[in-house]
Amino acid sequence: MCNNHQHTTTSRVLSAPHAKAKFENTTIERRELRADDVLIDIKFSGICHSDIHSAFDEWGGGMFPMVPGHEIAGVVEAVGENVTKYKVGDRVGVGCFVDSCGECEYCVNGDEQYCTKGVVQTYNSLDYDGNRTYGGYSQKIVVKEGFVVRIPDNLSMDAASPLLCAGITTFSPLKHWNAGPGKKVAIVGMGGLGHVAIQFAHAMGAEVTVLSRSNNKKEEALSFGADHYFATSDETTFTELAGRFDLILNTVSANLNVDQYLSLLRVDGTLVNVGAPANPDQYSVFSLIMGRRSIAGSLVGGIRETQEMLDFAAEHGVAPMIEVIDANQVDEAYERVLRSDVRYRFVIDISTL
Repeated sequence: MCNNHQHTTTSRVLSAPHAKAKFENTTIERRELRADDVLIDIKFSGICHSDIHSAFDEWGGGMFPMVPGHEIAGVVEAVGENVTKYKVGDRVGVGCFVDSCGECEYCVNGDEQYCTKGVVQTYNSLDYDGNRTYGGYSQKIVVKEGFVVRIPDNLSMDAASPLLCAGITTFSPLKHWNAGPGKKVAIVGMGGLGHVAIQFAHAMGAEVTVLSRSNNKKEEALSFGADHYFATSDETTFTELAGRFDLILNTVSANLNVDQYLSLLRVDGTLVNVGAPANPDQYSVFSLIMGRRSIAGSLVGGIRETQEMLDFAAEHGVAPMIEVIDANQVDEAYERVLRSDVRYRFVIDISTL
């Protein structure tokens, strides 16, 4: 369906004027619809911990004013003349990036997030024309067709929103490192990423153990599909679990005692980091050498894999536990995330913007 949109689109947004500032309700202009573009009426936008890191400029490189948000769920409002995959009214999502070169080996293989030219992030980034990108704390967004995914009908729009980051961030490494029947997988952290990772690892058929600081979330972890739960504040945990796991997925954004966690791996086991602490980790190389162990990292997933993740989630009933908030509650939500006071992801109802 062709729906020409000849002018820029004004969109209300939540914008951070500078690092650590309170959000302001203001407007931006979205670009004119190009032939391969989709205009999306955003319904829900998740709050990711990386939004906070970015809005507080904790990783550096913050471009202000900033409109965060890369967990976007909405409905197609208009399409460019060459768009074939989507039509007006379709339920769609946008994740962490909105463009890549499409030509390098990684783009060709469906790993656009590792594009050698540099992937264009959904916000706090420059597109290939040098224009700033603004994210999902917004009523509207214009995105190239190839970077839009379809939200299955049996996934609710609000719960689907966090899957566009939390979902693919955990699904991709679990799949890549072959979590499945016969594999023992540990999930470090029972937060926004961890509670989704438990569900995916369980649905893939792995034996799932949760490692969390205290026993406070044990019953919830078991309800998400965990087989075992251990408190890492108990030093006997590391003795009891030594050499047990094929894969440890670290979802927390705090620095860990890396050597302790490496000791939990079997020979050839891997510790994969998807949380991103602001300060560097430290570890002894002997923790790797003595068990032919590996430390790795994983960055979300490509567009094809993101669609696979959404379809898998819909098929297996994987859904984040969310708290839907109004647009005027985002500053408070940031404070609550930093206090770990959320079960387990905030989602902004964009109709309140």
